[in-house]
Amino acid sequence: MKVLLRVVISLGVLAALFLFLPWGELRDAATRLSPWVGGAVLAGFLVGHRFGVVKWRLLVNAGRPILGSLDALRCYAAGLFANLCLPGLVGGDVLRAGLAAKITRRPEVVVLGSLADRAIDVLALTGLLAAGAVLARGGAPGWMRPLIAALVLGMAGVTVLLWLLLRRPLGAWPVRLRRPVGRTLVALRRLRGRPAVAATAFGIAVGMQAGFVLLNAWIGQSIGIDVPLEAWFVAWPLAKLVGLVPVSLGGLGVRDATLAGLLTAWGAPMAHGVVASLAWQGVLIVVGLLAGGLWLLLGREAASRPIAGSRAPVATRDA
Repeated sequence: MKVLLRVVISLGVLAALFLFLPWGELRDAATRLSPWVGGAVLAGFLVGHRFGVVKWRLLVNAGRPILGSLDALRCYAAGLFANLCLPGLVGGDVLRAGLAAKITRRPEVVVLGSLADRAIDVLALTGLLAAGAVLARGGAPGWMRPLIAALVLGMAGVTVLLWLLLRRPLGAWPVRLRRPVGRTLVALRRLRGRPAVAATAFGIAVGMQAGFVLLNAWIGQSIGIDVPLEAWFVAWPLAKLVGLVPVSLGGLGVRDATLAGLLTAWGAPMAHGVVASLAWQGVLIVVGLLAGGLWLLLGREAASRPIAGSRAPVATRDA
């Protein structure tokens, strides 16, 4: 029922957008996006996720399970592909962690590394949003300036609140929350003990997310969205964070409406913002399919790889 409700919400939001927005503007924006720009954005997205593999492997190997580079690439590709089949907050993360746990035989360490990876991504998005809000404060419309100030203060308050909550003794938490909270605490303490790993992972995450913002701005510019760059650093991270809320099918529809609505504050037509967001969604789908093919290819290579320390079978007598 939860999945069905998410599908209904996503399809309902998309239907409302296409029903009420002018078809002429939608068609005009869609025809402006050249295949060359789409291919370049696709290549940039692939490069960004190649750095994502490095970041995730770095965090997983912080617990010393020794996940190889090819195995990390295979698990990461499986996670990207699973996001098409299991859209949600942790759909791809579950498959990625499960495959890595099977390879390393250290499930707890892999889960903690994956939790740290997700937390650092969200923290990087939040930091970009705060930076964009500060830069856009002077150029944003009057009604949006109090909203930006409230967002910055709210993010600071949430950070302080999380810090206070994580300092609570584990026994003070409800029983059903002790396992995820305990894992999160262990992951955070492990990163605190290895600051170089945490700093490197956070730097990669900020670079990745900033690159994705620039790619989206490029898509928007190519279809006629003329807004300052700082507007994208407010609208895109906020839309992605809204899309992470588990009320829709992987943010589909909700993320698109949020991004387009925020860009209208800088004068961008709503239809153009929707087309730009859906073009990015198309990039996600293509990369997910490519990742599925890579997962299959690397899976065959791993199956043919000789197991270290294996011996020829010894003939035995039937009992």
